[in-house]
Amino acid sequence: MGYRDVYQRWQDDPEAYWLDQARAIDWDVAPSKALNDTRAPLYEWFSDAMGNTCYNCVDRHVKAGRGDQNAIIYDSPITGTKSHTTFSQLQEQTARLAGALAARGVVKGDRVIIYMPMVPEALVAMLACTRIGAIHSVVFGGFAAHELATRINDATPKAIIAASCGIEPGRVVEYKPLLDGAINEAVHKPEFCVVLQRDQCRADMVEGRDFDWHEMQQGVEPADCVSVAGNHPAYILYTSGTTGQPKGVVRPTAGHMVALNWTMKNIYNVVPGDVFWAASDVGWVVGHSYICYAPLLAGNTTVVFEGKPIGTPDAGTFWRVISEHKVKSFFTAPTAFRAIKREDPTGAFLKEYDLSCLKYLFLAGERADPDTVNWAADLLGVPVIDHWWQTETGYTIVGNPAGIELLPLKPGSPTVPMPGYDVHILDEAGHAVPNGTLGAIAIKLPLPPGTLPTLWNAEERFQKSYLAHFPGYYETGDAGMIDDDGYLYIMARTDDVINVAGHRLSTGGMEEVLAGHPDVAECAVIGVADPLKGQLPMGFVCLSKGVEKPHDQIEKECIQRVRDQIGPVAAFRLIKVVDRLPKTRSGKILRATMAKIADGETFKMPATIDDPAVLDEIAVALKTLGYPGAH
Repeated sequence: MGYRDVYQRWQDDPEAYWLDQARAIDWDVAPSKALNDTRAPLYEWFSDAMGNTCYNCVDRHVKAGRGDQNAIIYDSPITGTKSHTTFSQLQEQTARLAGALAARGVVKGDRVIIYMPMVPEALVAMLACTRIGAIHSVVFGGFAAHELATRINDATPKAIIAASCGIEPGRVVEYKPLLDGAINEAVHKPEFCVVLQRDQCRADMVEGRDFDWHEMQQGVEPADCVSVAGNHPAYILYTSGTTGQPKGVVRPTAGHMVALNWTMKNIYNVVPGDVFWAASDVGWVVGHSYICYAPLLAGNTTVVFEGKPIGTPDAGTFWRVISEHKVKSFFTAPTAFRAIKREDPTGAFLKEYDLSCLKYLFLAGERADPDTVNWAADLLGVPVIDHWWQTETGYTIVGNPAGIELLPLKPGSPTVPMPGYDVHILDEAGHAVPNGTLGAIAIKLPLPPGTLPTLWNAEERFQKSYLAHFPGYYETGDAGMIDDDGYLYIMARTDDVINVAGHRLSTGGMEEVLAGHPDVAECAVIGVADPLKGQLPMGFVCLSKGVEKPHDQIEKECIQRVRDQIGPVAAFRLIKVVDRLPKTRSGKILRATMAKIADGETFKMPATIDDPAVLDEIAVALKTLGYPGAH
C-alpha cells in the first residue's frame, strides 16, 4: 500500500484508522473510541483508554524477551565517556528512581521539572515520572535562572530533578547556582530537589531540600507502572511565547504513544532492534519525541550524544558516531550540516569512516535550504529527507514516509502531509489560495492524536494563539505554498513574509538564493523598515572556510543573484558578510531579534541564545549598512 492509499484510508475513516494504529500499544484498558469531540474545537483522542508510557517504552520489551537489547547508547566526546543501557537495566533504573520519587510523596498528576544535560539519566528521569503518572517538564539544561523560575511558577512542580552541571566545548556550565537562583526567585517552591552529581563539577547541596541522585534511591521499593487515562498529560513542554510568558504545550498520554510509535516504521523506516539517532537535546521537542519516547516505544536503540557537530573534536564526529554505533536512520537540524559544510566543505573527514549502515538522513527544525540538502546527499549517497513539524504537534506534519513509500524528493519541500493532517494555504481572510500562491499554512481541525489539546492552565490563550484567526483550523504561524503535485513548501514564519512596496515576498526564498552562492556557508535574510517601500530585505552571509575573495565582491555577487533569480521587485541591496549569526542553542537563527536591532526597537534578550556577544557583532554590521534605527 503506497502513500496515497494510506492517506486516503485515513481520510475515508479517521476514527477507524487511528483505532487500528492504537492496537500496536499495550493497554490496561483499550480505547473504545478514537476521537472525543464533545468540547470541539478542543478535541481529545483515546480519552477512555488506560495505560502507561514507561511500560510501553521499557517493560513490554523486557516481557517480550528483548531485555538484553541495548535501549540507550550514550556517547559523550566532551567527557570521553561511552556506555550502553539494556532494556532490562533501563527497567530497573526507572523503577528505582520512580520508587524514590514516590517515597518522597510524588503521586499521579504531580509535576516534576527536569533540568539536565545530555546524559542517559535525563531519559531515566523522564521515564520514571511517566512510570508513576507524574507529569514532567524538561527545561533545557543551563537555561537562565529567571526563565527557569517562570516555568517553576507555571508548572508548580512538587520536585525538581537536576544535574550539577552541563559541559560545553571548553567550559563547564554549573547548573546548581542557576537552579538555586530560580527557586529563590520563584513564588512556588518545590518540596525537594534531586541532584545528579557529575565529576566535572560537584554541587553544594541545600540541607533538607536537596538529595543526591544515587543516595536517595538506596533501599527504596521499586515502583510499578501506574495506569493513567488516555487524556492524562505525559508532559508539559514550554515553548517561548510572544508575550514573554512561556506557553506550556501539553502532551496527552494515549495519543502520544499511538502517534510516535506509528512514525518510527512509517516515516523513519526503522524496525525493533535498529539504531536510531536524533542529534538534538532533551530540552527540545525533538529530544522528547525522538531521543526518548518514539525509539523506545518502537523497540529501537536510541543514541544519547553529548557533543557538537564540530569541535568535539572535529567536523567528523557525526560520521564516527554513525559508523561506530551502526546508526540506520539519522535525524538532525540543517544548521548542524551547515556547520559541518562550512568547516569541511569537501567532506574530507567522511573518508575515515564506513557509513554503509546509514540508510536515511532526516532534517527538521528550520528550513532545509536546497544547497545544504544537495551537499549532504552528494556526500552521503543516501536520501536526505526534509520534514516539517512543530513543538506543538510533537511529530511530522509534512514529510516523506520512507517506511510506506519514498516519494520523489524535491529540494526545498518537506514533501506531503502525513495521515491526520489536512493542510491548507489560506489568505489573510481565511480563504484558500490557488496552488503556487504564498499564504498562511493552516491545518483543518481536528489535529491528529498526540498533538497539543491545549496549553497548561491556559485554555483561553490556546484558543487565541492557535484557533481564533482561522475558525475551524489550527494556525501554524508558518507561511508557504503547495504545488500542483501536492508538495508543501515552507517559506518563512508568517512574520518573515515581508511587504516590499506592496509585494509579499518570502525571506526564505531569498535565503535559498544566497545559500546557492558557492562561497556562502550560511545566511539569513530579515525585513527592515523603509520609509519609501515599507520594508526592505537585508541579508547576512557567513562564508565557507578558506574563502579568500574580497567580501565586497561576494556581497555584489549575492545582490546580483537575488536580482537574477527573484527580480528587481525584491529591492535586495542591503547585505553584509559576517563571521557568525545569532542562534538559539538548538541552532535556530534569531531573525526576529536581528530585525528589532535593525529597526532600533527594544527587545528582550532571548533566553535560548547560544552566545549574546554575536548580537553586538550584528549591531556593528548593521551600522555599516545605515542601521539601527537610521530610518
